[in-house]
Amino acid sequence: MVPGAYVAYFAAMATAAAALIGLLFVAVSVRDDTIFGPNAMPGGEALAITAFTGLVNSLVVSLLGLIPKINIGEAAVTMAVIGIVAIGRLHRRLRTGRNLIVLVVTLLAYAAQLGLGVLLLVDPHDSDQLINLSIIVFVTLIVSLQRAWSLLKGKHVASAPGSAVAGDHERPHR
Repeated sequence: MVPGAYVAYFAAMATAAAALIGLLFVAVSVRDDTIFGPNAMPGGEALAITAFTGLVNSLVVSLLGLIPKINIGEAAVTMAVIGIVAIGRLHRRLRTGRNLIVLVVTLLAYAAQLGLGVLLLVDPHDSDQLINLSIIVFVTLIVSLQRAWSLLKGKHVASAPGSAVAGDHERPHR
């Protein structure tokens, strides 16, 4: 259970994450042929999955933090493990070395969330760790927003090898 001073913050984070998940669905529907399926561009699926994972992480941790008598550490640990596994599987399946920095930063954020969650499981009243977790949840949300925006703008199309994209909204010539 989070202290009352954090209720508004986690409510706002949950609302923002839910709204941004809607933005992500719009981005995917606008560019669905370049993100999923046989004609998908490299990186589009990775952007979509990592954005979705990060937004769901922010949503779930924030919502569960609002439930009375629930230790937010449980939500933080569970979602961090899910995030690490999802990112690891995605990286292994797509074998993309292009965004190694993004992969490392994302894994570090989930590892930090995992550690903070464990500390909050041990001492649920540690306000310093709750502040740190709040920052990690915020950063996860912002990074996911940037990824969803990149999808909407078609950055994965423009950066695909051999693409002839003249603007944000054109598709590559095949």
